[in-house]
Amino acid sequence: MSCPAMAQLLSNTLYYKRFFPYYAFNVLGGLDSEGKGCVYSYDAVGSYERTGYSAQGSGSTLIMPVLDNQLKSPSPLLVPARDAVTPLSESEAVDLVKDVFASATERDIYTGDKVEIVVINKAGTRREYIELRKD
Repeated sequence: MSCPAMAQLLSNTLYYKRFFPYYAFNVLGGLDSEGKGCVYSYDAVGSYERTGYSAQGSGSTLIMPVLDNQLKSPSPLLVPARDAVTPLSESEAVDLVKDVFASATERDIYTGDKVEIVVINKAGTRREYIELRKD
């Protein structure tokens, strides 16, 4: 199943439960048919949008401004819309994820004890687990 098809399936699943929602704020990532990375961000009732990057959960208010700054995302109010996000190498992207979660952990008591990073590329998938602050 393609990532855009999976995005629609997840949206439908959440929407069908809109009167008794799961209250799960999902982020779905993968590769589209052109081999480009795609990220979909959802609300509790299934509304979604394709973005260059996203964060959900209690630490997202701390993580998103850092990602916006580091990835130099253009304003969504620009006309015509620009889809430019600073390209990163795989190792730079993983390091950025580690940094933002380490930072969020210091300020948000609800951010968990561990981060699972899943790297998806042409070679397949790879998982990394990072221990966060535990006090």
